[in-house]
Formats: sequence, structure tokens, C-alpha cells
Amino acid sequence: MKNVAVIGSGTMGNGIAHVFAQKGYKVALIDISQSALDKGVATITKNLDRMIAKEKISEADKSATLGNITTFTDMKEGVKDVQLVVEAATENVDLKLKIFRDLSEATSDDVILASNTSSISITQIAAVTNRPDKVIGMHFMNPVPVMKLVEIIRGYSTSDEVTNLIMETSKKLGKVPVEVNDYPGFVANRILMPMINEAIITLHEGVAGVEEIDTVMKLGMAHPMGPLQLADFIGLDVCLAIMNVLYEGFGNPKYAPCPLLVNMVTAGKRGVKSGEGFYSWTHGTKDLIVSDNFKK
Repeated sequence: MKNVAVIGSGTMGNGIAHVFAQKGYKVALIDISQSALDKGVATITKNLDRMIAKEKISEADKSATLGNITTFTDMKEGVKDVQLVVEAATENVDLKLKIFRDLSEATSDDVILASNTSSISITQIAAVTNRPDKVIGMHFMNPVPVMKLVEIIRGYSTSDEVTNLIMETSKKLGKVPVEVNDYPGFVANRILMPMINEAIITLHEGVAGVEEIDTVMKLGMAHPMGPLQLADFIGLDVCLAIMNVLYEGFGNPKYAPCPLLVNMVTAGKRGVKSGEGFYSWTHGTKDLIVSDNFKK
């Protein structure tokens, strides 16, 4: 496997392209607009510069990595000669199903189709393709160049051969792959998102404030950041989408998203990406927001 396509050049997509390109793979980075692609490549360049400053790579490594990435706005052109496609589009089931239908037609039958979905059923995604045995989940963690974990999700029909190959490929990227089965939220988000949702409920009910909740979890549970700050970092819209997948997938009221989370997303408060969530974000730094809206 030498040629890889990544669908989506946002936070996760450009990070996935970065790690593949840095390990010598030829990467076709695909998005619907050239401006989005330019922004993605700029982020990769900035992250490589950061690695140079920390003396983890050289200028030659940076040039080689960027040289391994080619951008495309035409998906059919981008996936023409690849052996693996990793989809990293928005966490929207209808969008992902459309992409996989299109990929099924645009690629040869031996190409492996992977999704970076954080919660959507791999079995459901595979069902719209002509090769469900070659569809698999590769759930990278954010930020991709730094985080070691990759959840490898087997759909109902995913073959042993494909699973083993993707496990080995993940190791070649310097990652630690963990194989899990296809149930809502998989492992990472089935455990993480209800914790974040409970933290939001705790805020909503007035048990404690934003900083207090985050401080308890950081100092009491040795978490590197509190659940509300982490929610802002992930994106409140993403948190809500995953909670809805859990709620609908299990039909259990314990997974119902907190009304405060729903209201904040509806109001456009999505965390770091929108500049405001539980904290106010400016250039990656946070300030506490004191607002009665947290109780509404």
C-alpha cells in the first residue's frame, strides 16, 4: 500500500493526511473547495514547523512530507490510483453514506474504504457499497499527529484480511491500533461522551460552575483537561451528534443529550471552532464565560 486518499481537509482530514505523508505514503487530499484544501495544507505546514522547532524533524523531512501531498477538488480524479481511502468528512450520516456510494463507483473493487467516523455504524456505511468486506473504521484521535490511539472498527462484514492489514498500516504510522466491534459510539465515545454530557447536566442543574467542574476532573481524576473544556475542543455540535447516535442506537434515556447542549448548538455556540462554548476562545486561548444561559 503506497497511495492513499483522504476525503476532507478539516481538522481530522489534514491531520490524517499529515501522518500518512510523513511516513512516506503518497496522499491525495480531497475536498469540495480549493480554499478548504489550501487551509488544510497551511495547517499541516504550521504543524510541521512546530515539529521542526521542537527538533523532532528536519527541514528536509518537512519538504518531503509536503511533497507527498497532492490536493484535488474532483473526487474521482483523486482516488484514481489509490489502494486505501480514508473518509474524514463532517459527522453526518447522510453525507457519509453519499460519499461511500460515490467511492464504491469511483474506485476498483480491491480498494479498502475506511471511515474516520467517531460514532456512526460501519455496518450501515458498508451496506451502501459493493464491497462491505473491505469497509472498516479508522477512528483517529485529535490532534492526529500527536495522539497515538486509532480505534479500528470492524463492521458486520469486514474481513479478517482487511482488519489485519489496517491494523498493520496503523502501526506503520507510529500509532497504537485497538480493534473494537461495531456498536454505537464504539469504545472511546461510548465512555467519553456520556461523561461530557453528565458534566453539562451538572452545570445545567447549578451544582457547580464551569471552572469548578473542570478543576474537579483535572485534579481529582488526573484528566489533562476538564470535560467542558474538552467538549469545546471537540466541538459541541460533534458532541451533540454523537450523543444522538448513542440515544437513537441504544434507545436508552441515559444517553439523551442535555437540553443545555442542544440549546448551545442551536445558538451557534460550538466551542473553539466558533469562538465560544463553555469558554471564550481567541487564537486558541480560553477565557471563562460567566453566563446565566448555562442554566437555561
